[in-house]
Amino acid sequence: MIAIRSEDEVKTLRSVCRLAAEAMEVAQKAIKPGVTTRQISDRVQDYIESRSAKAAFLGYNGFPGAICVSVNEEVVHGIPGDRALTEGDIVKLDVGTYKDGFYGDIARSYPVGEITPEAEALVRTAEEAYFEGIRQVSAGNTVGDIGYAIQQYVEKRGYGVVRALVGHGIGRKIHEDPQVPNFGSRGSGARLRSGMVLAIEAMITLGDWEVRVLGDNWTIVTADGKLSAHYENTCVVRKDSAEILTLRGDEEFFCS
Repeated sequence: MIAIRSEDEVKTLRSVCRLAAEAMEVAQKAIKPGVTTRQISDRVQDYIESRSAKAAFLGYNGFPGAICVSVNEEVVHGIPGDRALTEGDIVKLDVGTYKDGFYGDIARSYPVGEITPEAEALVRTAEEAYFEGIRQVSAGNTVGDIGYAIQQYVEKRGYGVVRALVGHGIGRKIHEDPQVPNFGSRGSGARLRSGMVLAIEAMITLGDWEVRVLGDNWTIVTADGKLSAHYENTCVVRKDSAEILTLRGDEEFFCS
């Protein structure tokens, strides 16, 4: 069952998603060579809890961290720990918030100090691919239209599109229907309706698209050990566009 949210529910979602965006800013400001992934996570958790909310990922299916912090070849679900960031790393931060019965979800990829032009292009392409996908978000289009747009943009530039991981619906649960792959064909999958809330997340690689899970049973890495990038926002489907919820107050909410 795919939920259609009322405007009152969207109002609550807008608030919890704005908090997720603010928490991401806290995380971004903490990034520098020498800081550990746990230190970043702790700062974000403190900020979220200071706003009378919860870090959505903490304890989710046993996940031990408040946020996901994934470095370089780690695609998603990196567990915060004692690893110190080094100059030239790409760090991917995935932040979830929970308040007033609803969830928000956001992910970004950031450089640690100076990174190579190759790494910079990968990070930029993940963000650009996300916006290629969200341009397909309007009532009457399909989930497949989103995936097709992302896949075409990414693969034309020589990057891989992760198949084993997808975006998702979000609302009263962190993961709801429908699944939103970053690949597919036009006109396929669930039909989009106004009021649907989606967490669309482009996950791309510098090499092959295949991934594997590390021994901690959480961290997912590229199978070939090459770099990856991740970009995600929570959005609401509208008649002619998407309303992006996980943006700062000084950023535009609508993308058409």
